[in-house]
Amino acid sequence: MATTIVSPETLREHAEESQWILVDCRHNLQDFTAGRRAYQDGHIPGAFFADLERDLAGEKTGKNGRHPLPDPERFAEFLRSLGARDETQLVAYDEGADMYAARFWFLCRWIGHDAAAVLDGGITGWRALGYPIEHGHPERSERSRRAAGNLTINLHPELLVNANDVLASLGNDAMAIVDARAPERFRGDVEPLDPAAGHIPGARNRWFKENFDERGRFKAPQRLRDEFAGYGAPEEIVHQCGSGVSSAVNALAMELAGLHDWRLYTGSWSEWCADPMRPIETGN
Repeated sequence: MATTIVSPETLREHAEESQWILVDCRHNLQDFTAGRRAYQDGHIPGAFFADLERDLAGEKTGKNGRHPLPDPERFAEFLRSLGARDETQLVAYDEGADMYAARFWFLCRWIGHDAAAVLDGGITGWRALGYPIEHGHPERSERSRRAAGNLTINLHPELLVNANDVLASLGNDAMAIVDARAPERFRGDVEPLDPAAGHIPGARNRWFKENFDERGRFKAPQRLRDEFAGYGAPEEIVHQCGSGVSSAVNALAMELAGLHDWRLYTGSWSEWCADPMRPIETGN
């Protein structure tokens, strides 16, 4: 069972096995139709498509962030529609060195399906090895061929913290908040997506891209372990980002490094700054 990442070579060996289900999670935060177009233009054979805004996020209220968690039963039903069962190995991919497949991985971990992993290097790494690409929308016929799955839910609420938890922790050592956004957004130099710039007071910045090497693959587990050592004990770390998506990359990197018991603030900056009463810091 793969619970963190799988290599393109391993996926190639297992891709046609019925107990393996592959999910294309490509997306663009500035163009919500880009992922579907990329899927149609070319995807790994047999992959289904997951839409971040529809399948991997819940209803927005204007105060709960840009990508609130989906209803767990609705997300599980989406997986069942792909044929997922409790014994199914799920593998998600994006372009590579990106954040969307990790969001899928986190949601699976949250509902208790540990047999979920991210394709290391994404579709870029797959293509680099000369592996086949499929075009169009064959997922429709593939869904009709597969029997609906019976995946069950074993929810893990302990993985989550909310805005009130974070607010109550400010000024003490109860949480080590790690912000996965790009440094310029963390400092508040720019803010292209949310109504206010800056970061949660006391947070430290680890851009999610820092978890990848020059090939777009995850760094070796020991290197990740060494790098995360400076952020605090694993059980103190709370990951956040703009909307709960790229923070999942830092969480996945910690799991890969053997560092467990982290938590995630899924509302993240987009929820935090929606309330003008919550404090904001800028700079480093």
